[in-house]
Amino acid sequence: MTVQDVINQLHDLAPLAYAEDFDNVGLLVGDKNQEVSGVLVTLDTLESVVDEAIENNCNLIVSFHPIIFKGLKKLTGKSYVERVVIKAIQHHIAIFSIHTALDNALEGVNSIICDQLGLKNKKILIPQPGTIKKLQTYIPKNHAEVLRASLFEAGAGHIGNYDSCSFNTDGEGTYRGNEDAKPSIGKIGTLHTENETSVSVVFNKHLESQVVKALFKAHPYEEIAYEISTLDNTNPYIGMGMIGELTQPMEAQKCLEYIKVKMNTPCIRHSKLLERPIKKIAVLGGSGSFAIGAAKASGADLLVTADLKYHDFFSAESAIVLADIGHYESEQFTKSFLVDYLSKKITNFAIILSKTNTNPVKYL
Repeated sequence: MTVQDVINQLHDLAPLAYAEDFDNVGLLVGDKNQEVSGVLVTLDTLESVVDEAIENNCNLIVSFHPIIFKGLKKLTGKSYVERVVIKAIQHHIAIFSIHTALDNALEGVNSIICDQLGLKNKKILIPQPGTIKKLQTYIPKNHAEVLRASLFEAGAGHIGNYDSCSFNTDGEGTYRGNEDAKPSIGKIGTLHTENETSVSVVFNKHLESQVVKALFKAHPYEEIAYEISTLDNTNPYIGMGMIGELTQPMEAQKCLEYIKVKMNTPCIRHSKLLERPIKKIAVLGGSGSFAIGAAKASGADLLVTADLKYHDFFSAESAIVLADIGHYESEQFTKSFLVDYLSKKITNFAIILSKTNTNPVKYL
């Protein structure tokens, strides 16, 4: 199995197409065609983590955070980033980062937090825009069924709990081929009228290349008329943060104590506690101040996130409790999740959980 084979498994979980624009996800170091001897999963790729990979004969590191975030102009070993990259290259170790692709995945970082807190009725807090696309094409009526089957197999036509979704209208298409044309139907130089079906299907944007490939494989025409557009429809299955509900409401103080235990954090910085019970909880792993407005609008009683600044706490405005549990603490269960996921998919070499605590923040 190659590095790319492992990446393909991770792409099924969290397609990189849904990573945030500012992010640097994907294969950051190494050869995608290299055969894998073992995989080490970590939150951050530090020098000690590369040493751990060497000790365990792992030549692929799957890291949540990207070790290369901004452009590197030199590799002289002056920074920890440069030293990590140099050591990885020297030992033929590939480094792959999944970061905000997993943040935006339905079964990703925020789902993990919800499960850790025992929340039910989970749903995306901030759906990512522009993730649904529509294909419309025109095909001879007696070929339409074959085309639809091909598009469905490629992943088009899935809407929520339904598959094989399409819209079809019949009409007449006209065309005339010049002397260089090779029409499958009709004659060169003669205006041809064909009974056609207009077929429309929707698909998630990461499937575009394979949907178009399926279209060209199944369509009989030499020149295929089609259009792809991006829809404004909200996609409830891709996006940042989640909101869920406790099985039973909790008094605010007890809820924070519960979160402290469940999320294994030594402290929680929080805004003024509400007098009403906590029932609906919004979560966003990592830096989540941008989600405060969405959490309030969703009716959440509490937002669990990290990296809140002094003035962020004022924006609670006695409408919600803001709980900063720490960046590392909010994402710490992610690597165990990835190990479990890959172990179920791959059985011919070791998937190892890094033992290195990469949290740079220390507490008295």
